[in-house]
Amino acid sequence: MTSHVPNPDRSPTVQVNIKHLIDDVQCYQTVRALRWPDGIACPSCESKQVIKRGFDDTEPARQRYECHACHTRFDDLTDTIFAGHHQPLKVWILCLYFMGLNVSNEQIAHELDVDLSDAQQMTTQLREGIIKKSRKSSCLMKWNVTKRMSLLAIKVIL
Repeated sequence: MTSHVPNPDRSPTVQVNIKHLIDDVQCYQTVRALRWPDGIACPSCESKQVIKRGFDDTEPARQRYECHACHTRFDDLTDTIFAGHHQPLKVWILCLYFMGLNVSNEQIAHELDVDLSDAQQMTTQLREGIIKKSRKSSCLMKWNVTKRMSLLAIKVIL
């Protein structure tokens, strides 16, 4: 009689791209909640008279705003360390996570499926931003990852 015990050498290998496990909407909601705990304020004049002006074309979870007081247009990432880059917010968050695990730039590039030069640029800018902000204020970047790898918190005192 033949045994139907699974052969461990034949078990399927499942590879998961970690970027697909992080939710864009949750990243932006968390950034908003932590950046503006008392409600959205204009980064230029700090007015709370702000209206929503749609979403970003390339990152649909990224909210755009306009200030009624000074007429400045801004979005969730304006004047943050994450602004002005071609990588999505979740890639930056994962890069921070890997940096916290003391993962090499080469491994970060591999895990995030980005060029090594991009990974090096991101880690350098994140380190410089953390140092610069921690000297000016008590900058704290903190993130927690649930069992589903959803981002729960990243706190950046801006």
